[in-house]
Amino acid sequence: MTNKQQGHVKKWQDDKGFGFIETEAGESVFFHVSAFKAQRRPEVGEQVVFSVGQDNQGRLQARDVQELSFVQQKMAQKNSQIRQRNHKRSAQAEFEAGQKKRLFLGVGFYGVLILLVVMNKLSWLVLTWYAVLGIITYAIYAKDKAAAQSGAWRTPESTLHLLSALGGWVGAMVAQTYLRHKSQKPEFRIVYYLTVIINLAGLLFILAGGGLEVLKEFF
Repeated sequence: MTNKQQGHVKKWQDDKGFGFIETEAGESVFFHVSAFKAQRRPEVGEQVVFSVGQDNQGRLQARDVQELSFVQQKMAQKNSQIRQRNHKRSAQAEFEAGQKKRLFLGVGFYGVLILLVVMNKLSWLVLTWYAVLGIITYAIYAKDKAAAQSGAWRTPESTLHLLSALGGWVGAMVAQTYLRHKSQKPEFRIVYYLTVIINLAGLLFILAGGGLEVLKEFF
């Protein structure tokens, strides 16, 4: 309410179409019905907000007279819209930061696998397995989201979790982040994290030598 004053209608002569507003400082200011912005006649005692100007003869008079409750409501709506915009910006910034962190985590994981292959601590077939399964898992997430939007046949969540447990969890993570699919359901997220733990435990078992012979025979 910049450059606005607050007061109440002290006197109103409806037959003549004018009255007086008493300001918070106790001054009386003339106003005409044409300055009252509500689609009705003013009422004695009601709180109003107005600006002060001068008529053609230099006398003070109130202009743009509005109901205080109306102005407060509009200000509340404006503040609410500002808060919503700020919340959306904050949520978007947080989401984008999360995207970068998850992408970095995925790239870092594959980087570690490549390093282990170079150091002859892991078979290149294992790296290929993770890469291919990651791509397949991402593609299935994308297909499932498209199915959800079109009402087509959905991929069972058990299938998505199985792919993550087998090594496609990076692809699942990227899909959840960039496609915003299966990222809001708490139960699904909990099981997903469990599949990541199971898969990493299996990878550590292989690195420890417990599964190397099996892998060699399999591949």
